[in-house]
Amino acid sequence: MTAVNVRHALALDVVLLMVANDPWQKTGARSVSPAADRLAMVRAAVEGVDGLEAGTEEIDRGGVSYTADTLALLKVKHPGARLFTIVGDDAASNINTWERVDEVATMSHLVVVDRPGAPVTLSTDFEWRHVEVPRLEVSSTDLRGRVTDGRPLDFLVPEKVIAIIRNRGLYGLRVGAQL
Repeated sequence: MTAVNVRHALALDVVLLMVANDPWQKTGARSVSPAADRLAMVRAAVEGVDGLEAGTEEIDRGGVSYTADTLALLKVKHPGARLFTIVGDDAASNINTWERVDEVATMSHLVVVDRPGAPVTLSTDFEWRHVEVPRLEVSSTDLRGRVTDGRPLDFLVPEKVIAIIRNRGLYGLRVGAQL
């Protein structure tokens, strides 16, 4: 899991996998699963994994999710903590499209997860820390496509996450259908 590798590489106490309430860059552009379902999947994925937690701050706050707002909240909630914004290379290459990205860069250390053999062009407006993780040829788009097409998810996501997808009928899957 990428978050485990990043936590180790940066010697972080905890990595919050923040679940957006309303991911403003995706809303309207494509179908987005309800926040409660995405939270359930993240909780299932990190269950029992030391140093990883599902972040609920954006859901708790409600409305549109902006990283700058979340960082401001975390600074109040955890005074003195060093905050990191960890993103994949795809998100990092588009960071200049984020709302209030300058605030994000001021309040946190920007970390890009690099995958070997897949260099991306990053904004030179910000200082980046790089963490390289093993390359896994799977994306969230591919995972959703696998569910839609009936292809297996075994060994790509934890069994508990597969159970949530099946039990909640996510991504167009018939409730209770096998993956």
